[in-house]
Amino acid sequence: MTPASAPRSFLARVRDALGSLHPAERRLGEFVCDFPGELASYNAQELASLANVSKATVSRFVRRLGYASYEDARRHAREEQKTGSRLFLSLPGDDAPEAHMAANLEQAKANLDRTYAAIAPAEVDDMVRELLAAHRIWVVGFRAGHPFAAYLRWQLLQVHDGVVTLPGAGETLGEHLASVGDRDCAIVFGLRRRVSRMPQIVQSLAAAGARVLYVTDEGAEPEKAARWHFRCHTAAPGPLFNHVAVMSLCHLIAMRAIELAGGAARVRLRAIETLNDTLDEL
Repeated sequence: MTPASAPRSFLARVRDALGSLHPAERRLGEFVCDFPGELASYNAQELASLANVSKATVSRFVRRLGYASYEDARRHAREEQKTGSRLFLSLPGDDAPEAHMAANLEQAKANLDRTYAAIAPAEVDDMVRELLAAHRIWVVGFRAGHPFAAYLRWQLLQVHDGVVTLPGAGETLGEHLASVGDRDCAIVFGLRRRVSRMPQIVQSLAAAGARVLYVTDEGAEPEKAARWHFRCHTAAPGPLFNHVAVMSLCHLIAMRAIELAGGAARVRLRAIETLNDTLDEL
């Protein structure tokens, strides 16, 4: 399906209709634009109470959007919720800073526990040994995954001199994917919201012979082209995903790389520190 023929999203329908709505409907529309997850979660009466409008207003509102019923609108909103839009994570509620801090801390702990419960230490070591033996390590990340790709490359450079982050500024992936070979490894960060071509990118790397580690959130489907697939839990009690588990995984990979590289890693680390001292960079 081409972008021109793709059906409009739920939120696009609401935004397009705002200018033509009656005052009560517009108030409901603005509420839904700010907190679309409310419509996905509640029935018509509950939504009416939250937006301070009547149930009849809710019914008229969804019909103006082109839905046959409130359930049809809610079904569409739920489908859009699965894409990972931050707007669907926004909830009206208690703004007490102590409550928010406690909720975020507990969620971060839970995300770490759930992430590592599904990752076997032997699988991590198998992957790290492949990284150390690779001719090149390609680290790919878009959107939220880009800073993690840059961070992990920086750490892995301490033990491997052939680590490349993709994509670079002004570059296309094809300019680098043409150089991937069967002696290489690739680490791909596919965190919500993923770019639409992510499966093709993973498959292209694997088809070139690279052993691929795919790092995603917990909602990603299994990717058969990846040799390893680690899912990091990213749930959060607010409008942003919690990436504590992703950073922890990056740290684990870098630490195990240093430990498993042994003496070779220490030689390279000493050389790096000597040059840093010589150049007076730090």
